Amino acid sequence: MAGGATRRRGIIAEINVTPLVDIMLVLLIIFMLTAQLIMRQAIQIELPKATQASTIKPTTLAIMLEADGTLSLDGKKTNAAGLRTAIQQAVAANPQTPPQALIAADKRVAHGRVVWVLDLVKSLGVTQFAIEIDPAELVAPPEP
Repeated sequence: MAGGATRRRGIIAEINVTPLVDIMLVLLIIFMLTAQLIMRQAIQIELPKATQASTIKPTTLAIMLEADGTLSLDGKKTNAAGLRTAIQQAVAANPQTPPQALIAADKRVAHGRVVWVLDLVKSLGVTQFAIEIDPAELVAPPEP
């Protein structure tokens, strides 16, 4: 035992702070991540009011593709040129808030035709569009 370390056996009287520090760091990270979400929900501000303010609602274009390939815009039958002209006029009428498009297609319409309408709408400046669906028919079609 010459030069060797001697061990004392007995009760450990010190507190091991390593697990405590680990837990505190995890809690700190959780609070940092959730604080921004809590702040967004908690901060209430009152915006200034103006007497001449008006809200501009974006125009909604209802485009329908029927099973036989017929195009309709807002319930009126049209062709590709008429659809293009109507979309251009709607975009030109209010360039700050471009119109929205709601596209409804019969399930028997070819996929390429629907993609063509989507491409036409996007190319003419409509940035927001939705495809109308029937929620009752959200089952997969039968395999061929």
